[in-house]
Amino acid sequence: MGGSDGRHFRDVLGNVPTSVVAITAAGAPGRPEGMIVGSFTSVSLDPPLVSFLADRSSRTLAKIRAAGCYCANALAADQEHLSRKLATRGTGKFDGVAWEPSPLGNPVLDGVVAWIDCEVDKVVELGDHFLVVGAVRTLRAESAKTPLLFFRGGYGDYFSTTSLLLDRLVGW
Repeated sequence: MGGSDGRHFRDVLGNVPTSVVAITAAGAPGRPEGMIVGSFTSVSLDPPLVSFLADRSSRTLAKIRAAGCYCANALAADQEHLSRKLATRGTGKFDGVAWEPSPLGNPVLDGVVAWIDCEVDKVVELGDHFLVVGAVRTLRAESAKTPLLFFRGGYGDYFSTTSLLLDRLVGW
């Protein structure tokens, strides 16, 4: 695959839906840091490990690495605006964003589906990204909302499990 095939690569992989997760960390005092990833996944049950990928050029990743810990916030389907805000560069990402500190001091965003508080365990350079592996310290499911997904270049709530469908039809 040459450089001109990058668009084709993105177009094909865009057919694989991904979760939208806000990775947050405590930066300078009173100044939270955050970024959006579509690559958050579990790695291991024993020990409990999770990971995400971040572009090598990410300034936010450098701040998360310096903090030594982060919180993965699984955004809810109604939080597309928050995803877009945290995906921008520069300051002011957290202006007007409600959050509380996690046990490790990282921002837990209001209204998320779930959050996972982690200490950075490993960072591995892979191509033009870094794989960040986190050792899970605390986690919690916050709501029964459906997650925000990214699919074919757009955000949405394209997800419906059989159990959710039955619940809606039968009223369980």
